[in-house]
Amino acid sequence: MKTTTAFLVLILASSLAVAQDVRIGVFGLFRPQQLALSAPAGSALVLHAGGEAIVLEGSSGVSIAHIRARGDTVVLDVGTRVLRASELTVTSRENGATDFNLAVPGKITRHYRGTLEVKPASRALTAVVTMDLETAVASVVAAESTVGTPSEALKALAVAARSYFVAGKGRHRDFDFCDTTHCQFLREPPAGNTAAAQAIAATRGLVVAYQSQPLAAMYTRSCSGRTRTPAELGLPPAAYPYYSVDCKYCHQHPFRWQSRLSAEDAATLHSSNEAARLRLDRRLGWSAVPSNNFVMQKEGEQTILRGVGQGHGLGLCQAGAKAMAKEGADFREILAHYYPNTVIIAVGRAFPTSLIR
Repeated sequence: MKTTTAFLVLILASSLAVAQDVRIGVFGLFRPQQLALSAPAGSALVLHAGGEAIVLEGSSGVSIAHIRARGDTVVLDVGTRVLRASELTVTSRENGATDFNLAVPGKITRHYRGTLEVKPASRALTAVVTMDLETAVASVVAAESTVGTPSEALKALAVAARSYFVAGKGRHRDFDFCDTTHCQFLREPPAGNTAAAQAIAATRGLVVAYQSQPLAAMYTRSCSGRTRTPAELGLPPAAYPYYSVDCKYCHQHPFRWQSRLSAEDAATLHSSNEAARLRLDRRLGWSAVPSNNFVMQKEGEQTILRGVGQGHGLGLCQAGAKAMAKEGADFREILAHYYPNTVIIAVGRAFPTSLIR
């Protein structure tokens, strides 16, 4: 029976057509009207705009380009040259991925590896980075994890993040995913000697699957002692049912929080209603209502919220995963606990049957 199962999963993995590149919209929260693009030391960027190409390279004396939105046109200032085009693309000399720095001047600068597209959209600029799947996973794990997280917990997060990228496309019109918690929080890719990078290398290609299909695995920073189901949060059913499971660590060490809201804002909020919580958090900030598990108490013109947990509570609990890893669980055991009735499969390459559970 074990041999038959392994054979069937091998067939499944070899038949999955998985794109190994991921298109991620970056800096969308800032609605930037200007961007600054620069070439790190040792990198050469080729900027393609309006049928022309400009090389951006520190050694050439031209290492930064300024990009502006003007109506339905992208305006590119590089040295003494000004180009106008409907879109800008940035690649290596070989027309592939390259390292580059992108900034919203005065607000944020990040390093990326991939190719870049910039287009005008509603008097702002839309910037899309196309990067290798594993680079995207590494960037997420680096952003979502904390210093000191055990390697097995990092591996579990890597598999969950990769699963989300593989199975969760379609959340945005012009790109696959954004770089915020609406999809997955994403920063710069980690250096190769970091724990996050090592976790990605150790789990390369592995995803969580349910009923023969990779699932867009949700995860949360801290549950309240038991993970939630979509129905408990007022969400529509997902392809994976997200069983509610016990989380020993969060039960014994709950993350407690308290916040104050105006009576008007509190009236829009209901416990266990994820959509209402997200609407409020996007307007007031993510610390306004950290989780769905809370009680309300009126105090004059304000409402006091007292709750436990961080995030929606679906799927892998990062706090619980850390505790399980410290107690000796490996990443497969962690994933099996938080995603019951799933298997781990490899996409895009052959894999040993020892990976099947």
